[in-house]
Amino acid sequence: MAEQVYLGVDVGAESGRVIAGCWDGRRMRLEELHRFPNGPVAIAGTLRWDILRLWSEIQNGLSLAARRFGKAVVSVGVDTWGVDFTLLSKSGELLGQPFNYRDARTQGMLEKAFKRMPRAEIFAATGLQFMELNTLYQLLALQRQSPEVLAAAETLLTTPDFLNWCLSGARVSEFSIATTTQCFNPVRREWALDLLRKFDLPTNIFPEIVAPGTRIGSLRPSVAERTGLGTIEVIAPAEHDTGSAVAAVPTAHTGRANWGYLSSGTWSLLGVEIAEAQLSPRTLELNMTNEGGVDFTYRLLKNIMGLWLVQQCKRSFEARGRAWDYAELVRVASEAPALRSLVDPNDERFLNPPDMPKAMQDYCRETTQPVPETEGALVRCALESLALKYRATVGSLEELTGEKIEVIHVVGGGSQNNLLNQFTADACNRPVLAGPIEATVLGNVLVQARAAGEIKDLKELREIVRASSDLREFVPDARATAAWQETKGWEKRAA
Repeated sequence: MAEQVYLGVDVGAESGRVIAGCWDGRRMRLEELHRFPNGPVAIAGTLRWDILRLWSEIQNGLSLAARRFGKAVVSVGVDTWGVDFTLLSKSGELLGQPFNYRDARTQGMLEKAFKRMPRAEIFAATGLQFMELNTLYQLLALQRQSPEVLAAAETLLTTPDFLNWCLSGARVSEFSIATTTQCFNPVRREWALDLLRKFDLPTNIFPEIVAPGTRIGSLRPSVAERTGLGTIEVIAPAEHDTGSAVAAVPTAHTGRANWGYLSSGTWSLLGVEIAEAQLSPRTLELNMTNEGGVDFTYRLLKNIMGLWLVQQCKRSFEARGRAWDYAELVRVASEAPALRSLVDPNDERFLNPPDMPKAMQDYCRETTQPVPETEGALVRCALESLALKYRATVGSLEELTGEKIEVIHVVGGGSQNNLLNQFTADACNRPVLAGPIEATVLGNVLVQARAAGEIKDLKELREIVRASSDLREFVPDARATAAWQETKGWEKRAA
């Protein structure tokens, strides 16, 4: 068959890409067409996303796709991070630049929310773990600080929903991204309207929810003309980047929770795939979360402050006059003493500190541990602490599902970090299978191909991922695993 092309727009916290998924009927080959930087913009004491620049860069990438592939392009779809949103007026005007989830305005909003509605009731209505950056608490902060903006809003669109609106004009929300907001009821599979009313939040601003793989329209005529793509279809893939990444986990065990996935990047998202959301009191106690996936599955998982710790250490090292690349940092970390200093990656001090190394050092002082002083010691501390957090999370997942996790699939950019992969295998005492690196965009374009009728189901989609990817296995080292066992006491404090 002639090669068909599906365009995946994948935007993360540090960069965005427009990537072509080239389908020959058996395998999906990826070709990066355009890459552009992303990051928070500080203005007037706030942190925002430059959403208009992102949209401009996406159009540049689509133009390159039109010149490269012409009429072979079938469709386009967008995935991004969760929780953040843009508000539109009735006429389609943007009501301000969207906030970055690390903006400080949500500090203290959890406690304020619990005074209005008990924690257990919020969890029963949403099934989501409690993080101040969730959409619900961003809306409550907006309600307190800028009620006139909220009053003028006609539609709330999460970041990928907004970019798909830019592409097609459709005001809808895709299932997987809707589940990240803590405004969605996972049992009814609709917006948690009763919860929203209890917080006096407007319910009319939440749009129709559609399933992953839904055709939401054709490219706007103005976009089709500007890019040269013509009136191709716009598909809502699993718009949450982790939802797309998990769709592309190359497991052969679809339908059981005996395998774990670790979507590794700025954030680490570690979990299992289940048919129904888990809303038990124990799930709440462990602060686990239920996020949606392809075929209305749920991802029972924990959000862990991932390689953000290393990224921010690198930034601080460079500010002090020493440029490092990640390969160098991994090398010096591998040479540093093992299991000397450990932190809890999810401690709030690590969310957006001005100086990550200092924050980690302060934590170690407060917990009477040796203070990591060198670049290698700091990065090793970050990586070992992540592996320790992964072990605690695996134990929680096994407790909740009653299934033993036999293998951990690591996907995303962090799957390239061989040192962290080996730490994870050793700490968790089970094999780690790393890859694909580009799981998110693979999931995005394969869901589009499935929407076009090229792929039968999720099982076949994952078979295609295995055939299209190079995977690497990390086996636990018995001596290292024994050393990790000695950290059990610390693990209870960090879990």
